[in-house]
Amino acid sequence: MDEETKAELLTFLLVGQLLAYARSGEWLRTDHMIESCQIWLSSNGARCDWLDRAKAVEAARALAESVRELPFSRDEAGLTRLFNLDRGWFLDYRSPVVRELHTLSVARLGIYARK
Repeated sequence: MDEETKAELLTFLLVGQLLAYARSGEWLRTDHMIESCQIWLSSNGARCDWLDRAKAVEAARALAESVRELPFSRDEAGLTRLFNLDRGWFLDYRSPVVRELHTLSVARLGIYARK
């Protein structure tokens, strides 16, 4: 995967974590995150090895914890609006919140890509 694809995957996983936290008050388990990662990869025609998937999952968990305090909707309905549901569960990059989370994901890539 190139860097932009990694950033898009990380953004998707990040929003998934935030949505799960809004629903239940708990982060997604690792197996659910791996499954979400595989679904995203399949839906987007992308591939990566298990180590890159594991790094993305861990980065999403850490990033989700750090962005919890940012000023955007925390309820399930508000977070669901970050998706373009006409196309399925694809993020809506027209949303300022999605773009902000993507920017944070790009910045985070510099951290987890070197580990």
